[in-house]
Amino acid sequence: MQRALRQLTGADGVVGAAIEVDTPGCGKWVGTSGQADVRTGKPMSSRDRIRIGSNTKTFTATVLLQLVAEHRVDLEGTVEHYLPGLIDTHGYDGRKITVGQLLQHTSGLADHVDGLDWDHPENWQSHDFTPRELVALALSQPRPQQAWSYSTTNYIVLGMIIQKVTGHSPTSEITRRIIRPLGLDDTYWPGTDATIQGPHPQAYQHIEKDGRTLLADVTDFNMAYGGVGGALVSTLSDENRFFTALLSGRLLRPAQLAQMKSTVVTDPDRTWPGARYGLGLISTPLDCGGRYWGHGGTTPGFETNGGVAPDGRRVQLVLNQTLDTQQGIDDKLATIQTALCENR
Repeated sequence: MQRALRQLTGADGVVGAAIEVDTPGCGKWVGTSGQADVRTGKPMSSRDRIRIGSNTKTFTATVLLQLVAEHRVDLEGTVEHYLPGLIDTHGYDGRKITVGQLLQHTSGLADHVDGLDWDHPENWQSHDFTPRELVALALSQPRPQQAWSYSTTNYIVLGMIIQKVTGHSPTSEITRRIIRPLGLDDTYWPGTDATIQGPHPQAYQHIEKDGRTLLADVTDFNMAYGGVGGALVSTLSDENRFFTALLSGRLLRPAQLAQMKSTVVTDPDRTWPGARYGLGLISTPLDCGGRYWGHGGTTPGFETNGGVAPDGRRVQLVLNQTLDTQQGIDDKLATIQTALCENR
């Protein structure tokens, strides 16, 4: 495992990597490699707070499925039913999009994230986007051609449905139903605050400037563009606790957990080879047999991945640099395989 981490920060050139592996009956193992801050040389820590990106989607999906169990939301219900008039332009029709399709990324909605100017994020990274702004941005994009098309906009709409049904913001519902009951003390919604509160690594990504490739510090970023599809701040330990509770049945009734684990084939360009997508949950084949369940997330300067294996072993990995090479991506995924399969 330590060799796998050194591969990421050595040959792949990632600034820093940290991992937490927790095995029932065997205990917890943490490992780090590289730096949390290239300016000071501070080493990477497995205990620091990080942006977890699209792992946030699993939190949102869990609350939505709790509402299904409470008979307050129907997976076959349409967006038009819950949010009349929200999706009715540029060929998009909310009467033909169901809650279940939003959860599984089979709605046919474009991704507003693709409509942002990533060549010049400085022009919008401080903007406090509203959910309706993000939906409007998505509707201005061409319709995806594939049956399965990953779209954070799906989860922005789900957040709006949660608010409509409960009368409370989706962030407050997720906090009340998941974060507080599980004691996830280092998990919080940053809101419009572009900084990360508490101990955290700096976040880095390569940018092109004046014909040169530079390593930029992108730690401060308003995550309103991700909303309930990507904005949470957490830790490796809190993430492991959440996914363990979810998959052991502590957060969902058996029927809803089974629905969450009903999967379809994904586009490997938006996930990874062999991945199948459920309702806010990803299933991935293990090199040592079986499949593990989890998600993954990318934000400016952070890459997070992990999940829970059939024997209950759980892992969460964070890199404090956005990957931009296929080899780096392959080695990140191989590190998860090593963590879940080593000594099994």
